[in-house]
Amino acid sequence: MPDISKEQVQHVADLARLEMNETETEKFTKQLGDIIHFAESLNELDTTGVPPTTHVLEIRNVMREDTVEKGLPRELVLKNAPDTQDGMIRVPTIVE
Repeated sequence: MPDISKEQVQHVADLARLEMNETETEKFTKQLGDIIHFAESLNELDTTGVPPTTHVLEIRNVMREDTVEKGLPRELVLKNAPDTQDGMIRVPTIVE
């Protein structure tokens, strides 16, 4: 069964922009390893003849009519924005 390393947990945490100390990394490494082992144990089940499902309950989308409606005036929208520039909402840069 596949295990997950502390380095992999830290890598995923970095991707999610989560700060974890050594104790948390060890804790999540064990917990994620347990989850992976449980998921792998499901591969041992005989699913011959069981149709694939995406949801246990029969669900169907109920869609409303797609109609064009007039939007809010730009001035009203920009009035609620904390920062604007050239008629647009200004947001902080998040890409490093």
